[in-house]
Formats: sequence, structure tokens, C-alpha cells
Amino acid sequence: MGRILAIDFGQKRTGIAVTDELQIIASGLTTVATEQLIPFLKDYCSKEKVELFIVGKPKQMNNSDSESEVFIKPFLEKLSKEIPTIPVQRIDERFTSKMAVQSMIAGGLKKKQRSNKALVDEISATIILQSYLYSS
Repeated sequence: MGRILAIDFGQKRTGIAVTDELQIIASGLTTVATEQLIPFLKDYCSKEKVELFIVGKPKQMNNSDSESEVFIKPFLEKLSKEIPTIPVQRIDERFTSKMAVQSMIAGGLKKKQRSNKALVDEISATIILQSYLYSS
């Protein structure tokens, strides 16, 4: 069994989370500068067995696509060309950033630590991955 890797895509930074090999536990992996995302994923997949990418799908409250979807679609096309052997699934990512900040507050992180946007992105990716695991 391979890992499942979740991606919280952003224009500047992208949060990444991954499961263990048994696909039971979702853990934050890192945050990567978005321009380095494809090389990072190729390198990671050469070292670890990944069987699925989960990519957050930003939605509006009325269930229509968010305006940031226009930035994600070119990434998805490039991802499928660069790593064609790993399928991609999308999952609704509404409220993940707010949930990430709330989990940081609940975890006792100080205000300065909570302002670390890279950490928020990584935790958001973990929440996306947990949502996928719970729903499958």
C-alpha cells in the first residue's frame, strides 16, 4: 500500500500532508514554494510510494468554484503530465484555513506562531487529507 499525499495549493506557498503507508494517519509534511512544487513532488515520489494525490478544491458558499480554481487547473494539468502514474482526486477545502488556525489555538500556539502562514498551509493540507480519509 502506498501513501496518500494531500496538496493545499496556493499561489505563493503550497501545504503538503501525507499518510503513513497503511493510510491511517494524516500528518503535515511541509510547505513548499509553489514554483518548486512539481520538482518537490517528483523527488518525493521517487523516494516514497505514493498511490494518490488529493488536491483541495476551493468552493464558494453557494457551491460554485472559488476564483482561485483558475490557478489550480494549470497545476493539475502539469501534474498529470509530469507524474501520470498517480491519480488525482479533488476534495472540498472550504474552511480548512479557519480550521487550521482554530486547531493552532486549541493546541496552545502563541499568536506569533499562529501568524506563520506556511504552518497554516501545512495544517490545512492535513485537514484536507483527514477529510478524505474520513469520507473513504
